[in-house]
Amino acid sequence: MTSHTHYLWFNTKRAQEIIDITDEVAEQVRQSGVREGFVLVSAMHISASVFVNDHESGLWHDILHWLEHTIAPWDPPRYRHNDTGEENAAAHLRSLTIGHEVIVPITAGALDLGPWQRVFYGEWDGQRKKRVVIKVLGEQ
Repeated sequence: MTSHTHYLWFNTKRAQEIIDITDEVAEQVRQSGVREGFVLVSAMHISASVFVNDHESGLWHDILHWLEHTIAPWDPPRYRHNDTGEENAAAHLRSLTIGHEVIVPITAGALDLGPWQRVFYGEWDGQRKKRVVIKVLGEQ
């Protein structure tokens, strides 16, 4: 079995941002030489997410609105975690809701995604350096 590891680094301009990382993940699959296997894509921070969904700006708006108005409003006094001096409890809850990793199958050397599926990095407490690990495993 072959394995290949790569790290993507982010320093977002906004506190909350959704970034399409599908092409970077596909490039790491290509570089790995794996023809049949899986790729794990995992946020290495507890206030960020990795998820698969549609690349459509209206949906991104809806996701951000849902997180802010239904799941975890950015209201620091509301959360006990923020009693520690942090102000990012909402980001932790958003990460917990969306998830921090995905596994995507690799078939014939390519990501085996559905027709509208893309891989995204969701930043919920940004404007500082963070990373994602891409781990490709499989047979060449």
